[in-house]
Amino acid sequence: MLQKLPLSLLVAVALSGSVGIVSAETQNTLRFGVEAAYPPFESKSPTGQLQGFDIDVGNAVCAKMGVKCEWVENAFDGLIPALQARKFDAINSAMNITEKRKQTIDFTPPIYVVPIVMVAKRGSGLLPDVKNLQGKRVGVLQGSSQEDFLKRHWANAGVTVVSYADQDQVYADLVAGRLDAAVQETQTVEDGFLKKPSGHDYVITGQPLSDPATLGEGTGFGMRKGDKALAAKIDAALVALKKDGTLSALSQKYFGRDIIAK
Repeated sequence: MLQKLPLSLLVAVALSGSVGIVSAETQNTLRFGVEAAYPPFESKSPTGQLQGFDIDVGNAVCAKMGVKCEWVENAFDGLIPALQARKFDAINSAMNITEKRKQTIDFTPPIYVVPIVMVAKRGSGLLPDVKNLQGKRVGVLQGSSQEDFLKRHWANAGVTVVSYADQDQVYADLVAGRLDAAVQETQTVEDGFLKKPSGHDYVITGQPLSDPATLGEGTGFGMRKGDKALAAKIDAALVALKKDGTLSALSQKYFGRDIIAK
């Protein structure tokens, strides 16, 4: 026989079912969404631990806010839907701030700025220009601002744009000859490919790509629209970390130069 439960117990049960989506504003934890396949910004150590510049920045933000960091791994092209589904509180995964993305989510002010470049085999003569790349295959990370740039400016102008869910697969296909070139952030290709034995015969070619409409104004944390209180706390932590030199010190550690947005 079913029994009637006290109203207070019903309320408690209802609340317990929503614990997983309570925002960090009322919790002691800040959950970051990340795809750990984009060194040196975010990747896995040989022991499976998250590591990288963005990871250290996120941990510094949590420490400044006095909360615990939690990391939720997710494919890059699914980070925005997962944020909106409240699987985590903010995106911290080398995501460029673009007008297209700002239609869906909010961002912190830019944290850092990294040039977008093309890499190709040494001596190939290839340059990041549609006329030079006619009939060529160029790889790019799916869901990235670089992909938006290539699809807008190159895909309909005689260049075959090939999108990948994993940046390492881009490099694997480049080495295997299935791609002629790849487009990504400078630090990613330097540390994740060119400094490795597999990237020995490859170089950055030409000048960095430029288009604020698709490549954005820098990189920041992605936030749900309407999460103003949490955004204000994160923004304040980032401002403090810029002022005390923490972010610049982390930049020097990973890149040997200061890429922090002024």
